[in-house]
Amino acid sequence: MSGTISSEQNNFFNRVYQVTRLIPFGRVTSYGSIAKYLGAPRSARMVGWALNSSHTDDSIPAHRVVNRNGILTGKHHFEGTNLMQQLLENENIRVEKNQIVKFKELFWDPNIELREQ
Repeated sequence: MSGTISSEQNNFFNRVYQVTRLIPFGRVTSYGSIAKYLGAPRSARMVGWALNSSHTDDSIPAHRVVNRNGILTGKHHFEGTNLMQQLLENENIRVEKNQIVKFKELFWDPNIELREQ
């Protein structure tokens, strides 16, 4: 990825932020689920890049997005050593060995939750 963000990438990033803001308190989702919801199922990594670029915006709960197995793969992008885990634990989400306990129960799928009724 180059050092500049194209307008197309900027639009994608903004769409990632819109979906991420909708993840309810105490729930989590995955990079891939967001990518699929946005119609770009092979762009999970780009969702990660977008969220990595969002840390200056407190309205984007990037800590609620993990990999497909509930592992905190993005934790090194947060300040401090355990900030991502602490933010999740503040929402009563238990984390052990960098993985969300009861991930499937806490999983929020935008493809289901945001589907047009």
